[in-house]
Amino acid sequence: MVISKMIPIVERLMNEGYIKNNKVAEALLKVPREKFVPKELRDYAYIDTPLNIGYGQTISAIHMVAIMCEALDLKEGHKVLEVGTGSGYHAAVVAEIVGKNGQVVTIERIPKLAEKAENVLRELGYDNVIVICGDGTLGYEPLAPYDRIYITAAGPDIPKPLIEQLKDNGKLVAPVGQYIQNLIVVEKKGKKLIRRNIGEVAFVPLVGEEGWHIEE
Repeated sequence: MVISKMIPIVERLMNEGYIKNNKVAEALLKVPREKFVPKELRDYAYIDTPLNIGYGQTISAIHMVAIMCEALDLKEGHKVLEVGTGSGYHAAVVAEIVGKNGQVVTIERIPKLAEKAENVLRELGYDNVIVICGDGTLGYEPLAPYDRIYITAAGPDIPKPLIEQLKDNGKLVAPVGQYIQNLIVVEKKGKKLIRRNIGEVAFVPLVGEEGWHIEE
């Protein structure tokens, strides 16, 4: 099913060069974003902007989800680790791209958000997504290694456990920084890490043992 309200947004993102991969476009057109935002904000679900989902967290703008998916170079059958489930929207888009033979493992530190996300993902039939409540900065060793890893919150640097859990020739995408944040793409080539900065971004803080230590 194609979400008609998403068509003009995807067309614009393709015209502006944010989306080059048809699989990313198709995934954005299939995932009903309104299901992943609070009921009182559903009228705004198809505006390309971050939205508050409670607990000081946001659902990313549509263009940012597209940018990260493009940077990850996702393939069918990939096993992907997401740090920061939030509402579950980004995980659903990735799940569409990697397909039924792929798997998305997503970690959320806030129990109520993890529960809500899992319920929506199950309702929509995303059986290839596993939601875990815990400290995402430590990754999830039981299902490692991962073909791709991405973080949806900005930390002081890329957590070492995530580098360790990334497969050789794998890619990791993460916002890094506090006041000025940059979206960093890391490619793992044996013991060598190739990093490149693809632009300034704005994300909520990455909280955890290998992130920022914030008293809540």
